[in-house]
Amino acid sequence: MKIAVALSLLFASALQAAVVPENFSIEVFAPEVEGARQMALSDAGIVYAGSRKAGKVYAVVDNDGDFKADEVHVIAEDLYMPSGVAYREGDLYVAEVDKILRFSDIDKHYKKPQEPEVIYDDLPDDSHHGWKYIKFGPDGKLYIPIGVPCNVCDDEGYGVIIRIDIETKERELVATGVRNSVGFDWHPETKELWFTDNGRDWLGDDEPACELNRVTELGEFFGFPYVHGEDFLDPAFGKKLGDREFTKPAWEFQAHVAPLGMLYYTGDMFPKEYKNTMLVTQHGSWNRSSRVGYKVVHLTLDGNEVEAQNDFVKGWLVDEEIKGRPNDVIQLEDGSVLISDDGFGKIYRVSYSK
Repeated sequence: MKIAVALSLLFASALQAAVVPENFSIEVFAPEVEGARQMALSDAGIVYAGSRKAGKVYAVVDNDGDFKADEVHVIAEDLYMPSGVAYREGDLYVAEVDKILRFSDIDKHYKKPQEPEVIYDDLPDDSHHGWKYIKFGPDGKLYIPIGVPCNVCDDEGYGVIIRIDIETKERELVATGVRNSVGFDWHPETKELWFTDNGRDWLGDDEPACELNRVTELGEFFGFPYVHGEDFLDPAFGKKLGDREFTKPAWEFQAHVAPLGMLYYTGDMFPKEYKNTMLVTQHGSWNRSSRVGYKVVHLTLDGNEVEAQNDFVKGWLVDEEIKGRPNDVIQLEDGSVLISDDGFGKIYRVSYSK
């Protein structure tokens, strides 16, 4: 009983701390989803969520449509950092560090899932930046980032985003020079891939910037480990850049905010100024003298140029006390959005009403 009361007070505290724009509301969709990270929405409206430290994959079920989870089922456990999940044509795809699993016809079997099929296992097994964020692109291919196994290094085969054809297993390079992307989405109109990238550590509180990038051609090079942000040369690797051209970020986030999941909002619930703009979670800093991040930001565009960043959900950092660690953001069919919090094991829903 004491534990239940303590958890209730913790959830209430975090919810009361959250601040959203005028006429928006935030509530707890699911209060107990240990380590909830990437989420995927199925055709039946079931929310699937991966985790990292917990090693579990969940099915979060709202039976009566009141936007409150009635059931949370563990559909897999004891996996190797199964952070990433993606849903396509009835099947759930789960990314362990070194392989991709497929749970077939998952909406019919989430209470008693069948043994998953390994559909791809040609991935490094390093745990450092090894957890994955995966999504199917408009081309039907599965996009997978491979983070570097270090703070900063130049190891071959790492620091990339790849895509695979899940049937033929054909693999292509999408982006290189990427330190550790844990979030991406496609512009609803141009279909170009945009991705977040976490900046390196141990160069002080304010350098280098975390990044938001836009891919314009396959195999595009984004600078890591030689240069960070627009022009910050790495102390160890910067001289090796030479005359090699790289693509500068579309937007620089503050150093150490750790931008993770991102979403192009396409719904009709939010005001029209949100249409085809971005929501990005900032997971928060860990090696900075004063904390930054721990919020969700809204980025607006003018064509392909990011014109502004504003807070969308804030309040989860109060006098250096952490009250929320937002990780991923997805859109529900009614136009509201869900935000996972792996630090406190819950999923929020943000809605709008005049």
